Amino acid sequence: MGSKHLLAAALITVSLSAIANNENKSEVYQYLELISGTKGIGAREAGTAEEKKTADFIVNTFRSMGYHPIKQTFTFGLLQDSANIIVDSAPDAKKTIILAAHYDSTAANKGSLGAIDNGAGVAAMLAIAKNIAQLNTQPSINIRFIAFGAEENGLKGSKHYVKQLTQQPEERSQVIGMINFDTIAGGDITYVHSAHTSPYKCATDDITFNSETIIRDALLTASEKKLGNQHKYTIHPAYPGYPEGVTGEWSDHAPFACAGIPIAYVESTNFTINGEDGFDGYSQTTHSETWDCFEQSTKTACQREDEKQWGKMWHTKFDQLDTINRLFPGRLARQLSQNVTVLTEVLSKPELYLTR
Repeated sequence: MGSKHLLAAALITVSLSAIANNENKSEVYQYLELISGTKGIGAREAGTAEEKKTADFIVNTFRSMGYHPIKQTFTFGLLQDSANIIVDSAPDAKKTIILAAHYDSTAANKGSLGAIDNGAGVAAMLAIAKNIAQLNTQPSINIRFIAFGAEENGLKGSKHYVKQLTQQPEERSQVIGMINFDTIAGGDITYVHSAHTSPYKCATDDITFNSETIIRDALLTASEKKLGNQHKYTIHPAYPGYPEGVTGEWSDHAPFACAGIPIAYVESTNFTINGEDGFDGYSQTTHSETWDCFEQSTKTACQREDEKQWGKMWHTKFDQLDTINRLFPGRLARQLSQNVTVLTEVLSKPELYLTR
């Protein structure tokens, strides 16, 4: 390990110790600050030193919980390097459920520090992993936590992982589902989706595309039980090209569905908004500052031909902790905590939620 890596490891150790000593903020929120805050790593474009620093942080955080992380490296683009970080809660179990989140970010040139896309997903995944590690009785199945690299460059990390997985038929047969955490906080409403009922482009004739709703339904049930009717996950209504509750292939769940694995995708956005391309969930909020002019009664731009912002937060200047907390005081902390609560419930009791 070179001097730079030793320094990074030392800083990570200090940061992890600080989490335990700070009683004013939740642990999951402090993970988010260390990943995406102005005093943390910040923007983490794929292939950069910051993305590698984030991978080191995730590895060391998992180790501090007692896990044994594996770094699965891969190349993309013009020989750029990235890595997936993988840990198992019970490697010898016969069934595995995957919870994953990508740790790279994009649009640094526009001011984004990747707090909601996808620092929030990684922070929540780490907090859930710690909860699972601390259970007195471990779940009956293996929980595999994966931090994907280079998602913003074409799902490179998840595609690499699934390619390796499908080359190991026995291990592939043990995977009963995948849960994707991407932009799980910041938007107005928290949704959970299943894969589209029409196969994604990555689907092949020799593998049956999986659009089952079993994982989505499990999360819906657990969220109502743990969060109540007001804050439970919801599914979006049908809109042109997308039946109720299904999602497209634009995040790390897609390669898994194409590999025949049922998925659930959690995201915070707002499908009630008539956005730039209709009711498609790309407008995350009705907050007036994220619009040039928003018409509340029709939930769309006052002048559609003149609108530039469209209520979008990811990949924009709004994706910073300080900005989000100013626009929505308390929202990030609440949504993070709720996601940790729901997934800890599901993953700690798989026989209740994940078996038929």
